[in-house]
Amino acid sequence: MSVAVDNTIDARGSACPGPTMELIKAMKSSAVGTVVEVLSSDKMTTIDGAAWLKKVGQELVETSDKGGYWSIIAKKIK
Repeated sequence: MSVAVDNTIDARGSACPGPTMELIKAMKSSAVGTVVEVLSSDKMTTIDGAAWLKKVGQELVETSDKGGYWSIIAKKIK
């Protein structure tokens, strides 16, 4: 899937829960419709980030393995 990302946060090298906290902070400060991407070297971010997005009713657009790090893309829908 190809989606235009509005904000990319490079949290590679940050230990869990750092990347998930960066995702939460970015989503809370973004306007509805904003697409946020978090890059993380911690695979747990794909699980924790997805769980948080589901819990708060935001859209997980995709997670992908980029070979050594992961990309989590989310859209603020409310």
